[in-house]
Amino acid sequence: MPRTRRTALFGWFDRRTGLDSILRKALDEPIPGGARFAYVFGSALLFIFISQVITGVFLALYYVPSADHAHTTVAYITKEVTSGSFLRSIHAYGSSAMVILLLLHVTQTFLYGSYKGRRELLWLSGCVLFALVLSMAFTGYLLPWDQKAYFATAVGTNIPGEVPLIGAWIKSLMRGGVEMGTLTLSRFFVAHVLMIPAAIFGFIALHVYLFRAAGSAGPIDEDPVTPTQPPEPFYPRQVVIDALFALAIIIVLGLFAHFMPFELGPKANPADTRYLPRPEWYYIPVFQWLKYWPGSLAFLGVVVIPGVVAFLFASLPFLDRHMERRPWKRPVAVGTYVFIFLALFGLGAVSYRNDHNNLGYAAQLVAQQKAAKEFMHQPFEPELSQASLSSANSALAEPIAAKGEKVYQAQSCNACHGDGGSGTPAAPKLIGIHARFSADQLTVLLKSPSPKMTAGGMSPLELSADDMAALVAYLRSLK
Repeated sequence: MPRTRRTALFGWFDRRTGLDSILRKALDEPIPGGARFAYVFGSALLFIFISQVITGVFLALYYVPSADHAHTTVAYITKEVTSGSFLRSIHAYGSSAMVILLLLHVTQTFLYGSYKGRRELLWLSGCVLFALVLSMAFTGYLLPWDQKAYFATAVGTNIPGEVPLIGAWIKSLMRGGVEMGTLTLSRFFVAHVLMIPAAIFGFIALHVYLFRAAGSAGPIDEDPVTPTQPPEPFYPRQVVIDALFALAIIIVLGLFAHFMPFELGPKANPADTRYLPRPEWYYIPVFQWLKYWPGSLAFLGVVVIPGVVAFLFASLPFLDRHMERRPWKRPVAVGTYVFIFLALFGLGAVSYRNDHNNLGYAAQLVAQQKAAKEFMHQPFEPELSQASLSSANSALAEPIAAKGEKVYQAQSCNACHGDGGSGTPAAPKLIGIHARFSADQLTVLLKSPSPKMTAGGMSPLELSADDMAALVAYLRSLK
């Protein structure tokens, strides 16, 4: 298209939309002292949030938020959908990237003293966004409904229960009842997909508006109220720097997603008392902190102290009224900030050390990691409804196998191996076991389990010859 025609077309469109003035107003933000790499974290946060929204929409096309189907649908995405594992990994690693970028943005803002000079509301809106991002990560963590997600969220939802008077109500509201189940999943799904993203979009708009109203604070030696250094427009240099940084982020996330796909463990089994819950890395310090406040001290450690720290953090612009922005001239404020970060890092290191110094914990954690890796390498298996399992079991060809089904249930084999031998996170499936073991071999294993079976909780079965033969016939019928 000739240049004059393109110009005329843009002019026609601009007269009806005002696009040119909108772009100029959005991109001509003056930056005192010029564009810098230190200013990229805010734009990077917006970019990664949009990436999370886009990948989340595609994941939601397959997801069913119920205790019966959530894990199966995520397994289907991971194992069957074209590039599903890559997409889910981008989304999962993106949540960690969002937390990292958020911490870097807050740190840069604090060290540069960019909260000073009529920026109190800007800081407060940023604090709300901080809380919303952490809430987004927390609600999304449960949705795969695997072992790690279930037990880590169970610990997380127990924390509000320590609040006097209303704690039990808050916990019940989050879970949708006393226990975690489909109501918990549906509430977390709605919060993760609708409520929290809507709030984030709203506060991003407010944050940008307040930022434009207050103006860029500029470098650390600049006056935050009346800048004196020559300004430079946001476009083009800062836009280019931000775009390059966003490109680097997506490349790193892509490499992680391709070479280290985000794992999905076995389906959640609430009856598994051996599982050791461990949250995602950014909640590990909080997890360790909770261990130091047992019994009656829980309210102090879980509610009072974190509440006071959060209040002081949000009140920072009202407490620090001096215009001095250089970090080395603010030893108390910077020292306190560094101390809190070192304390969080120390709590995480202590948690890691305790897990690896305790031989029992270390062995269990290794077993959990091994179970997750084994599940990732297993082929996808569609769900079998209880009705189909019952009909399959009732249609046994031999009367002896039908008797064996009753023995199977009487010995509570279905508690670990599932109805119809479909398997659970506590024990493997028995369907198809006839192809691996003969009747005599199965009889020997049932009477004298292997060391691996014993370690998994299998006890020797002491049955009469007739019952043992019936049980073996039933197991060999599970095809």
